[in-house]
Amino acid sequence: MAWVLKMDEVIESGLVHDFDASLTGIGQELGAGAYSMSDVLALPIFKQEDSSLPLDDETKNPPFQYVMCAATSPAVKLHDETLTYLNQGQSYEIRMLDNRKMGDMPEITGKLVKSIIRVVFHDRRLQYTEHQQLEGWKWNRPGDRLLDLDIPMSVGIIDTRTNPSQLNAVEFLWDPAKRTSAFIQVHCISTEFTPRKHGGEKGVPFRIQVDTFKQNENGEYTDHLHSASCQIKVFKPKGADRKQKTDREKMEKRTAHEKEKYQPSYDTTILTECSPWPDAPTAYVNNSPSTAPTFTSPQQSTCSVPDSNSSSPNHQGDGVSQTSSEQLQPSATTQETQQWLLKNRFSSYTRLFSNFSGADLLKLTKEDLVQICGAADGIRLYNSLKSRSVRPRLTIYVCQEQPGSSLLQGQQQAAGSGAENGSGTPYVYHAIYLEEMVASEVARKLALVFNIPFHQINQVYRQGPTGIHILVSDQMVQNFQDESCFLFSTVKVENSGGIHIILK
Repeated sequence: MAWVLKMDEVIESGLVHDFDASLTGIGQELGAGAYSMSDVLALPIFKQEDSSLPLDDETKNPPFQYVMCAATSPAVKLHDETLTYLNQGQSYEIRMLDNRKMGDMPEITGKLVKSIIRVVFHDRRLQYTEHQQLEGWKWNRPGDRLLDLDIPMSVGIIDTRTNPSQLNAVEFLWDPAKRTSAFIQVHCISTEFTPRKHGGEKGVPFRIQVDTFKQNENGEYTDHLHSASCQIKVFKPKGADRKQKTDREKMEKRTAHEKEKYQPSYDTTILTECSPWPDAPTAYVNNSPSTAPTFTSPQQSTCSVPDSNSSSPNHQGDGVSQTSSEQLQPSATTQETQQWLLKNRFSSYTRLFSNFSGADLLKLTKEDLVQICGAADGIRLYNSLKSRSVRPRLTIYVCQEQPGSSLLQGQQQAAGSGAENGSGTPYVYHAIYLEEMVASEVARKLALVFNIPFHQINQVYRQGPTGIHILVSDQMVQNFQDESCFLFSTVKVENSGGIHIILK
């Protein structure tokens, strides 16, 4: 047993001696010369992985970086885009930083570039209707802009420009080699584009986007270099500070485990790379002030009522065209849909629905149309698509008495006991639809249907017992039976050039 233990000690001491000997050369080699990492990478084990690693030349840094000096919200989950709260009308700095490496983009070295800063909608649905939304905002706040540059506070910007037709964009030139900061002011608030329902609605988010361009061969700044944006919400003055404080207090009440699911609040907001904003079409740039959102005035609605709700054999052609313009068919092509929109006073939405057929437009729900066109025009468009015309309160049938026909024959026709007058010509009655139960409405509709100058009608009478003439008053009209039939004749008034209408 002692012999076995002795042998183990001999073997152990030999192994330690061999291991020490193997380590003695390492220190000498490291101390003898410079350590070369390339020799290590040349080993076979590293050669197999070297091809899969990205090279420095392949990793491209963005040429510019834009940093907005406003804190991000702490109530944003990890992997979600940051959200920054801004106060309406307050100046916020956006630092324009040159992020190029040595030798990158030498064509812009020593030259100016142009940047366009925009405030746009974050919601995709609102982006589709941006023109209508901004025109509605302009209509409600004439003379104001959604976005402005605070030029006195800005540094390094040259040749600032604002287009009167683009209230949400500003542009300027700047030198990437020099310190540049643009101070912006956002004048629209997020709740201005939220459908009003019961109050306390959640405001829509916006985006601040910066697009930078260089000069082309013709000296125009149209060659795109870089774009970046961030998500924001705009509150009334000091509202952003209160919202930031509320979010911070909510996060402090959460447990440590729950806090791990949220990203911290940063003092500044870094705009992340994105696709360039599409160029504004010519229709947007050359808008005239008259192309404001369509609002139906009382005069327009009053004048349109007779056209849409009165029809007669004398105006049969007009009635057909009105029917086709009032009702959009699912089989309508995109061109026919455009014509329908124009005929029904939705000209400001023709470009928005330029690719919509009749079936596409009819598939939209009431909520979709309100979201796209706003409450007033959305409801009006929905009612037009569903052919929801105003139901008349009273319908009467009227026929003009032909010269030479007797009173008895006319009364027989009114009672429905015959079909022709004495000359063999059939009596044709015109439908009169009354939306208002007043005498003036009767006179106006008769003038419209039978081509009588309205200003020449002095009075409207109804023939009573024994042939007496009873003045048609509002109370009499209210007591007309629905779908009553009348013959009427006209009597010239002496010395005035007017006429009286007598209903029989």
